[in-house]
Amino acid sequence: MKILMLNYEFPPIGGGAAPVTRELCRQLTIEGHRVDVVTMHYRDLPPFEQIDGFQVWRTPAIRKRPDICHTHEMASFLLAAIPRTARLVRENRYDVIHCHFIIPTGPLGWYLSRRFRIPLLVTCHGSDVPGYNPDRFGLTHRLIGPAWRFLIRRCEMLVSPSQSLADLIHRREPAVPVRVIPNGIFESPVTPHEKDKTIILCSRLLPRKGFQYVLEAVHDVDLDWRVEVIGDGPFRGELERIAAGSRTPVCFHGWLDQRDPRFGQLYARGAIFVFPSESENFPSVLLEAMRAGMAIIASTAGGCPEVVGDAALLVAPGDVNEIRNRILELIRSPDRCQQLRTAALTRVRQFSWPVVAAQYVRCYQEIIDAEKAKRKLS
Repeated sequence: MKILMLNYEFPPIGGGAAPVTRELCRQLTIEGHRVDVVTMHYRDLPPFEQIDGFQVWRTPAIRKRPDICHTHEMASFLLAAIPRTARLVRENRYDVIHCHFIIPTGPLGWYLSRRFRIPLLVTCHGSDVPGYNPDRFGLTHRLIGPAWRFLIRRCEMLVSPSQSLADLIHRREPAVPVRVIPNGIFESPVTPHEKDKTIILCSRLLPRKGFQYVLEAVHDVDLDWRVEVIGDGPFRGELERIAAGSRTPVCFHGWLDQRDPRFGQLYARGAIFVFPSESENFPSVLLEAMRAGMAIIASTAGGCPEVVGDAALLVAPGDVNEIRNRILELIRSPDRCQQLRTAALTRVRQFSWPVVAAQYVRCYQEIIDAEKAKRKLS
């Protein structure tokens, strides 16, 4: 099967959907499929490279940061990607187009699908769904509403990584079918080490991620632990202000690529992972924390409970006292900590990429067969 994979973000740039795309491509290639990726160029990244057996083309764009992409930067990618992708399709005649994000990548996928009569599967990831994170995307979602509805009604298959995000789509478009396929993760490349007295926070630094509540929870508590913050974003300055004078030491590492040895070491030795987000789809950082064998505290928001199941302690978003109590509970009870680590390592196996990729391949075949049947009737 020949697959054209479209995502404006691809490692080493982007958030959680970027590594999801890379790992899905890797697994599909392992299974013998031909995968070509078209994504956004950034700074000194090569315009073309082969990664784990699949090919990646990076089209020109005006992106300024690896962790945040603004609307005009997305638009620059779409304009540059049209001739590149059209040329690739003419040369390779793909069996299916898999597009990540309804907006901004969806219009490119729809154009190629209709022009070359190739079935289109779209995976949404959260920020591309109206009602998700309205504080940041509310205006954008209102502006793109008509285009969003047009696209989800016309792609051959729409996929959501979580039921909570599928439910959000159905609030806007109840009649549109949505297939739920979770994000996956490969087995850990390293065995979890003996744990240090560290609490790990990792994500884009945005207000809705809730890291401010963790820093407030430990600010006035004398712990012989430290908080390690991995990530960057517009909220970093405010988080550093909150952390100033904290009795529990806080270290900001900035944005780290997942293949950076420092990232691997922090995860391998991290004891507790806290993810108190106020709005989430299917956060891959929780899969990574489970794979690393950390005891997890997660919020009840969005798809977080779907990811962790019974392998984590859950807290209400924004509840500083509950976050503090859960952290202290784990620090004071090594046995409970170990119980959650074991549960995490067990649960994460059900999200292995061979299992997840097999679901996508079945979807690909389903829409390919439907397209062939349509052509016979026309």
